Amino acid sequence: MQSNRLGWILLAPTMVILFFFGVLPFIYVVFVSFHSWNPFAANPEMIYNGADNFRQIVFDEGFLNSLGVTVMFVFFAVLSELIIGYLLAQAFMKDFPGKAIFRTIHTLPLIVAPIIVGSVWKLMTTPSIGIIPHYLDEWFGITMNIGTSAFAAFTTIVIMDIWHWTPLVTLTLIAALVSLPQDPFEQAQIDGANKRQIFWHITLPMIMPAVIATIFIRMMDALRTVDEVWMLTGGGPGSSTRFVGVHIFKEVFPKTNYGYGSTISVIVLYLTIVACWLLYVIMLAPRNSKKG
Repeated sequence: MQSNRLGWILLAPTMVILFFFGVLPFIYVVFVSFHSWNPFAANPEMIYNGADNFRQIVFDEGFLNSLGVTVMFVFFAVLSELIIGYLLAQAFMKDFPGKAIFRTIHTLPLIVAPIIVGSVWKLMTTPSIGIIPHYLDEWFGITMNIGTSAFAAFTTIVIMDIWHWTPLVTLTLIAALVSLPQDPFEQAQIDGANKRQIFWHITLPMIMPAVIATIFIRMMDALRTVDEVWMLTGGGPGSSTRFVGVHIFKEVFPKTNYGYGSTISVIVLYLTIVACWLLYVIMLAPRNSKKG
């Protein structure tokens, strides 16, 4: 009884902080989403408009386009980070010359702020001064201009996100791989299983909880990407890199449309929760049913 009471006492500060900085702001955003509110207009008061903001979203081509671009970005970025992160995790499980130095350099992007990442990549990809367009043109004859090419801008953002967040995926998968028991692998090798069979039938099922957790973290983070994209492309050219976070930013700040911006935030949160639930059902539910 005393241990339970002590546990609640230790947990209380965290719950209070979560309530004031997580729950209350969310309730406020939901409240604002049912209003038309421009605090800088002639009438700065909130005007209740029911579900008009939510109906407007259905016919908002800008939002629907940004949602599609965001989904493509999340798919390519997260999938690439998982594949590269797993390969690097397997490499770090072995000894090779310079391993400590390479591992340190590999984790350095994690300590760089997103807005700095966007600024650095902006300098590296600007046609007149950037090293990437210079060497692409000199070595391969490829002209790269993220200011005019939608494909180049989108691809650059995906590569930038992979560079920034793959170390997090690598470290998570290393922790999962280190904790695996060796008995199943030894028995599989004795039975004549090859590396592909061992991966699909032993390694992947055993590290699946870590993979799911990594996907959840990266998917939620990728859905709210704003800083890097804003610094690198500003959502352009056109709307080719106008992700949902950038769309909300442009609705709230330049247009000061706080009610509609809050509505988009609520819808994106709902879609994120649904996507995470579907991902859980698809990837973990069959595994749990087999155990049962």
